[in-house]
Amino acid sequence: MKKKMLLSMMVSLIVLSLISAGNVFAAAKGKIVIAQGGETTTLDPHKGGSAIFVNACLTMYDLLIRKDRDGNSEMALATSYKNIDPLTWEFNIRKGVTFHNGDPLTADDVKFSYDRLRDKKTKNPFGVFFRGITEVQVIDEYTVRIITDKADPALPSRVSFASFIVPKNYIEKHGDEYFGKNPVGSGRYKFSKWVKNDHVELEANEKYWGENPATIKTLVFRVIPETGSRIAALQTGEVDIAVNIPAFMIPQLEKDPNLKIVSGPSGRVIFIGFNLIDAEKAGPLMNKKVRQAINYAVDKQSLIKHVLMGSGEELATPLVPVALGYDPTIQPYSYDPAKAKQLLAEAGYPNGFDTEFATGSGRYLMDKQISEAIVGMLSKVGIRAKLNVYEWGKYEQVRKAHKVEPFYMLGWGNTMSDADGTLVPLFFSKSTYSNYVNPELDKMLMAARFEMNPEKRNEQYGNILRYIKDEAPWIFLYQQRDNYGVRNTVTNFKQSAGSERMDCDILKLAQ
Repeated sequence: MKKKMLLSMMVSLIVLSLISAGNVFAAAKGKIVIAQGGETTTLDPHKGGSAIFVNACLTMYDLLIRKDRDGNSEMALATSYKNIDPLTWEFNIRKGVTFHNGDPLTADDVKFSYDRLRDKKTKNPFGVFFRGITEVQVIDEYTVRIITDKADPALPSRVSFASFIVPKNYIEKHGDEYFGKNPVGSGRYKFSKWVKNDHVELEANEKYWGENPATIKTLVFRVIPETGSRIAALQTGEVDIAVNIPAFMIPQLEKDPNLKIVSGPSGRVIFIGFNLIDAEKAGPLMNKKVRQAINYAVDKQSLIKHVLMGSGEELATPLVPVALGYDPTIQPYSYDPAKAKQLLAEAGYPNGFDTEFATGSGRYLMDKQISEAIVGMLSKVGIRAKLNVYEWGKYEQVRKAHKVEPFYMLGWGNTMSDADGTLVPLFFSKSTYSNYVNPELDKMLMAARFEMNPEKRNEQYGNILRYIKDEAPWIFLYQQRDNYGVRNTVTNFKQSAGSERMDCDILKLAQ
């Protein structure tokens, strides 16, 4: 079957599963093409910020600890770790690992990587996860210690998220700009080529250190933002796997003997954020009653039923049920347009107001259509929102610069499975992703982050979630259900329940 030379670099967690395909073949063979609706803006693992970027990085780079498809921790570049004291974690580094350029990976690379990802000059969007680290010490060639300013119960989970190890000598020799275009890691796949807005191609690392090397010789990630085009590419065989299949298309696609649909709940929260950084631009949104009114004005059940066709679960807070800290007793805002109008009047906006709304198209399941439907719902209570649709790369730029519109659609996946992995990046005032400033909430988040008593920590997160719901810095929407189209060129393709990962430990290419 002919395949186009394919594109993109972003695959929600599909990539993650493909690379764990272990023990199927002794030697990598064949090609898998994956289509998704957006593209990354960088290949430097310390400078990107989207989930698709992180998952692509997981093919090229390694972590000290990794999460398996069920969310359990497993040793990767670290062979073991322990607490020396409440503030000190010691990691033993795996011997015999080399980067793709042949350089040995040692404790010096680990220290360099952690210093680099924490350096404000690097502008790492995930730097907020590592703000509590004060120092990384090299004890010997294969031992490092990570020192924190406070006891940190979630540090092993943090280490397993976005703290990729990069080659010290290579970067110091060539510089950050060169490295971003010619990345070198130690993962199962090595960089081959990247054509912007077109494709990223990776090749199997024949010298991979692990027991489960890549079984697919070539991975190509193609960007196809438009849903119809993505599905057409799947149907014609241009791609092997396509993400974000709309539920209404599933019955038709399942009639094709060459296709199947793999579905499961994702770990992703979909929400409408409010940009509250610029008070003048935000205008009425600075008033809590207005934000609460907006939540009452949006019919989440209708969105799930009529736009997603069932591919979502309503949420009351920013956490999905599998996350530590989730509180099932908190109820979502009900759909109550009369209550919304009442609150708007009490806030001084009886006739509503004009505003702007930003969304991407194709990055999340039916994202543009969901945004359009919400604009219609808001209009019924007098809020007139102009919808602006962005290409994903540009959208990431304006959001990270905090220059996005007062309303904006976004999704967030939390591979840490810990409340800290969602609440701090999205609500802590100094986070790249936060468009909300609340010193009181900042104190609550930091107190919970460093609480060593599990029961007390869980209780703290319950209080935080109630506080966030009342403050309403978002429109709380739903947990997305992921639908993947898979051609018969791929067999044994599965998704793990409760996460965005695909269960591809037994992935095979059809003969």
